[in-house]
Amino acid sequence: MGQLDNLTGPAALKKLDHGELLDLVRETREFLIHQVSRTGGHLGPNLGVVELTIALHRVFTSPRDSILWDTGHQTYVHKMLTGRADRFDALRKRGGLSGYPSRAESEHDLIENSHASTALSYADGLAKAYALQGATDRAVVAVIGDGALTGGMTWEALNNIAAGQDRPMVIVVNDNGRSYAPTVGGFAEHLAALRTSHRYESLLEWGKKVLAPAPVVYDALHGLKKGMKDVFTPQGMYEGLGLKYIGPVDGHDIKAVEFALRRAHQFRAPVIVHCVTRKGQGYPHAENDEADRFHAVRVMDPETGRAAPAPGTSWTSVFARELIAVGEERDDVVAITAAMPGPTGLSSFAERFPERSFDVGIAEQHAVTSAAGLATAGLRPVVAVYSTFLNRAFDQVLMDVAMHRCPVVFVLDRAGVTGDDGASHNGMWDVPLLTLVPGLRMAAPRDAATLRAALREAVEVTDGPTVIRFPKGQVGPDIHALAVSGGLDILRQGAPGGPLLIATGSMAGLGLAVADRLSELGTETTVVDPVWIAPLNPALTALAARHSLVATVEDNLRTGGLGSVLTQALQDSGAATAVCSFGIPRRFLEHGSRGEVLADCGLTEEHIVRTLTERLTERTIGHQAGPGRGHEHTEALDKEQS
Repeated sequence: MGQLDNLTGPAALKKLDHGELLDLVRETREFLIHQVSRTGGHLGPNLGVVELTIALHRVFTSPRDSILWDTGHQTYVHKMLTGRADRFDALRKRGGLSGYPSRAESEHDLIENSHASTALSYADGLAKAYALQGATDRAVVAVIGDGALTGGMTWEALNNIAAGQDRPMVIVVNDNGRSYAPTVGGFAEHLAALRTSHRYESLLEWGKKVLAPAPVVYDALHGLKKGMKDVFTPQGMYEGLGLKYIGPVDGHDIKAVEFALRRAHQFRAPVIVHCVTRKGQGYPHAENDEADRFHAVRVMDPETGRAAPAPGTSWTSVFARELIAVGEERDDVVAITAAMPGPTGLSSFAERFPERSFDVGIAEQHAVTSAAGLATAGLRPVVAVYSTFLNRAFDQVLMDVAMHRCPVVFVLDRAGVTGDDGASHNGMWDVPLLTLVPGLRMAAPRDAATLRAALREAVEVTDGPTVIRFPKGQVGPDIHALAVSGGLDILRQGAPGGPLLIATGSMAGLGLAVADRLSELGTETTVVDPVWIAPLNPALTALAARHSLVATVEDNLRTGGLGSVLTQALQDSGAATAVCSFGIPRRFLEHGSRGEVLADCGLTEEHIVRTLTERLTERTIGHQAGPGRGHEHTEALDKEQS
């Protein structure tokens, strides 16, 4: 059995000698490549932190010492070392390990951190609390990537951390030069200058080759009193913040990392340990020019590094191609991304129009207000982000864009249920949040054709922001409208006055399947897609008032969703039409496949058909029994559905 098989927990790491540690490093990388290639997940980031994670658990004692990860997708090795290696067969699957830290999984996961740039603020709060409680024997360690250092919240935290020189904290900068894509901006250039210091590199390489066989001398090299901080690299920025600095340190040299961490811990003050690592270390496919492809992988062949091609066409690629077409026609269209040009479909636009493409780093708030500036100057900015990440910039959308009536186009990828990335990544909050914004228009296209049309409509708007939301995964076949009435796409015509089903975005296919099943049961249902779901189309309110029962099916929160807005509009108009809303409940969702999570939310053909059939039956009974009984049964069903 190898070192990984014999590992009983992080405490056992402290007993291993250097040779055994090197065996553990090799076995850990082999395990990661083997397991993640079978399940999918974040491979590149975790291959890059193997030595760093082992060193952290040798120097500090988790969970007594608080080790915080920013972001949490680099915690696979941490999970392995804290007793969860035997659960990787079900990584990111229902009932299996989460792809991010999970408090429900282990006491070693202190925060469930899956959005970047937050760990230092958590760490600041913990350090303050430990100081107030007199817990001087508890260390606070935050691991943050160079990409996350482009986020403004990081610098807000550093400003406060630097003021607490009596509050010990170790800040490990895991510097691999990348977030998802290469890290951008002035701070990235500063780190690059540090990591490429010729004096540092030459001395470190000399030490490895000549002094490595002599541990005492080697340790002395890393422990020179003035050290790399003062002699070998310029640290004006960190000194200006009042923070001590150690580094750069070779993040793949366990001895060097351990020495730096122990030295930082002894300072009893906030210290930055700058570790230079390589994303994808130890896996040749992930170390080459395609490194970004291995940030997060699907199930793949570990020998070739190739995954089977995804069937069909993705929503993202449809948007990417159409944006280029629009850009060819209009030279005022510019694109903005927050450190994710590839996943949001902007890479191809950036290749075609590099001068009109802006990657601002992990800084969604800045991206939105910068877009407002671009729009104010007469350009038409398209901001492409994951739906869940726009939550961070709501105030900027409201006050900096909408209040100024800036024509910014927001394209929200991964809207609705995403599934295997867990609670934080489901794009379920965008609709209720953004429908609060005055003057904002929002579209939820149902297929490739309506996505292309919505994008072209959005860039024509001149008096306020527009939003286009679409889900993760493959786009289905186009669903053609039978007719268009008042801006509403009629997808199926049912009996006059009968049930009306309003299906938004990718739920259109489900809505039609429900109508087909109800037809088999003797109920002809009208199905419409408003495409533009905000502001509420008055034609939809008028249409709903003419039907006996209205149901909305939407891939977002029911609270504040289209059904909720429509109910209020019908009440305001005096209509007595009942609205039955099917959507995502107001709770954090357990990770699993998209299908599993949708089923948990009741967004399945079976559940919707059963519920609507019961509702129709109750209404019939209510009419036969008189107004009183019917009203009571309707209220009971409303309560049950809520």
